[in-house]
Amino acid sequence: MVTCKPLTEKMALHRKRHRGLSLRFDRVLSHNLMKQFGVLLVMLFVTFWLSYFLLSLSGSDWQTFCDEHGLKRWLLPLYLLIDTNALNNLYINGGVHGWMLLASSLIYVFGVFLFQGMIISVMTNFISRRVDEHQGGHIHYLTSGHYVIMGYDDMVPSIISHIFEKDKDAYVLLLTAAEAMKVHERLRRTFREKDLQRVIINYGHRMSKDYYSDIFLENAQEIFIVGLRQLPAHDAINVECVDSICKYLKPFSGKTLPSRITCVFEDLDTYAAFKTSEIFNEVRDLGIEFVPYNFYAGWAKQVFVQRQHRDLDGPESVVNYPAVYGQGITYEDPRRVHLVFIGTSNFSVAFAMEAAHVLHFPNFKRDHNLRTLITFIDLNADTEKDLFITRNRHFFEVQSYYYCDLTPDAESESRVRLEPTVFNRTNGYDEERDANFLDVEFEFIKGDVFSQRVQREIRTWAQDREGQYLSIFLAMADQRSNFAMGMNMPDEVYDNEIPIFIRQDRSDNFVTNLRNADRKKTFTYYNTKDTAFDRPQRYQRYAHIYPFGMNEMGFSADDRFLRCAKLINYLYETANYDVYEFKTIMELEKIDPAIVWADAEKYWRKLTVALKWSNLYCAYNIPTKLACIRAMRGMSIDNTTLDTELLSQLEINRMACVEHNRWNVEKLLMGFRKARPEEDKYIHGNEFAQNKKLFIHHDLRPFKELDEVWKLDKEISSHIPWIVSMIK
Repeated sequence: MVTCKPLTEKMALHRKRHRGLSLRFDRVLSHNLMKQFGVLLVMLFVTFWLSYFLLSLSGSDWQTFCDEHGLKRWLLPLYLLIDTNALNNLYINGGVHGWMLLASSLIYVFGVFLFQGMIISVMTNFISRRVDEHQGGHIHYLTSGHYVIMGYDDMVPSIISHIFEKDKDAYVLLLTAAEAMKVHERLRRTFREKDLQRVIINYGHRMSKDYYSDIFLENAQEIFIVGLRQLPAHDAINVECVDSICKYLKPFSGKTLPSRITCVFEDLDTYAAFKTSEIFNEVRDLGIEFVPYNFYAGWAKQVFVQRQHRDLDGPESVVNYPAVYGQGITYEDPRRVHLVFIGTSNFSVAFAMEAAHVLHFPNFKRDHNLRTLITFIDLNADTEKDLFITRNRHFFEVQSYYYCDLTPDAESESRVRLEPTVFNRTNGYDEERDANFLDVEFEFIKGDVFSQRVQREIRTWAQDREGQYLSIFLAMADQRSNFAMGMNMPDEVYDNEIPIFIRQDRSDNFVTNLRNADRKKTFTYYNTKDTAFDRPQRYQRYAHIYPFGMNEMGFSADDRFLRCAKLINYLYETANYDVYEFKTIMELEKIDPAIVWADAEKYWRKLTVALKWSNLYCAYNIPTKLACIRAMRGMSIDNTTLDTELLSQLEINRMACVEHNRWNVEKLLMGFRKARPEEDKYIHGNEFAQNKKLFIHHDLRPFKELDEVWKLDKEISSHIPWIVSMIK
């Protein structure tokens, strides 16, 4: 049997030293160029003294030779290393004998090895390494004034496009753990090489503070935290990233820091939670504005608020969306808005929530049956309904909803109205005062959109042009199903020019080109109407289909609405609450706009997250109000010429009611709840108003039941022209 000798302490120490020296040497060589040149200088120093030593051993009187020729003694050993003709010069001068020749030859060999081998190798390695480090994103160029995007996914091109549109000379630093060359190639599909020269891709992890100093995060203009939305822990990682950034920036407090941190949240529940939570107070304390962003809600704003999205081909490539409320809704309009969402995906839920926030109209005051109706159609509508109601429990405590089963096994196709869960007559509440006073309601239909029962229901809605403004959103998870359904709707949908919004994963080109092709020419449709000959003009079949939801166009941050929200908050901050009045428009126009904006910024930074969102939702609703005001004035929906004209008293009164209806829905969807009798300020006194801090609001009630606070709804409505003039 072979036995191994035990490793002695001396041998172990020897191996450890050997391994340590080898490892250190290799790390020095592979770390960076300066250390490689350092090794080269050490070798030059060693070979120089070796050259000097060999010359001294040669026995020649080389020092006398140097003195006779006025040559510094230290130069000859160096010349023999560097100059290939030095030995020949010595021959010519007759100063060489046997040992000198041997020493000179050895020195020359050392010189060839060092200067022709090592230096060329180091320089070649330097160039190769420099190229590799650049392509790998390990070289850092930007030190200040740049925009930082952390993480990469499909929505990053739209963020870069937004930055370039806002700042034409901007440089963007993209910090990602993905392979830099692959990211660069993906960006080349969207941007010209000229634009990509202002996009620097650096390798790094967004959670690690070790990379922040390399990219000079403290000197950035803005920070966008994106990550990879497909990761299950995406939102948690982004929250961790915000915490890491705050800890890194804290020592720089008092200096000029990034103006804003935009953080992307994938989950709708996470996104909703950050609308009311003060979890990021540290960001505010640093003087940085924190903006949560959600891909699905962002698209909803493009469709309902901005009513357009811009292709990445440039600002001129714009897809304009139709208004889901036609040409604007007046007080006398007998129609209501009806949105139908096929599927209960994240898109459907986000779009429905955004619609509930912004779609409020003056005709509800005349007829409470004219509520905005939001319908979900899904095979799992019964379970999805419960989830949706749980998410928005305080809304459904005061508002009824509808449910219908259109599956083949359903016993009845009738529509069932389900009463509010708390404020209803069976619980002892007055429905006229305590329930069903909202101007938005929901409907859930269980069924397959491709089934005859559901198709028949859609056909019926499409024919009801006198009673509703219908829009259909195909938002199923499968893009192919969305497209198949969009191309094969009941004829009544196309004939009555119902807008169809089709969710697309990537490009919008096919849907956009198909729509544009069918809108190039109108055709005469021959039919009879009430025994009379009718010849209306029509577009072709697909003239009213619109794409939405494309991943690479997912970011749209219109700063006008943020500025608008700051002005709204300014009006409330400077109001006289003894009489519930704002400063008059005449007073405001006398103030230097620069002072107004400075004060608006100051008030905004002190505001709680919940109140910031309240002002933002008020701002998002202004385009809808303006459309209604234009319709009341007999103008087209996009005619902006009179937007800065003062409103009449009638217009103010009607818009005030719209504003309170909007506010009711906003507060309930943000987590506030209606006060019950035992905690109601209107019953027990003003001290109960403190319950607002617990998200219990006593003003959640019909407009006619308010106390003098209704004057604020009139004030904000009357100041719409001033807000519009300030953000132009």
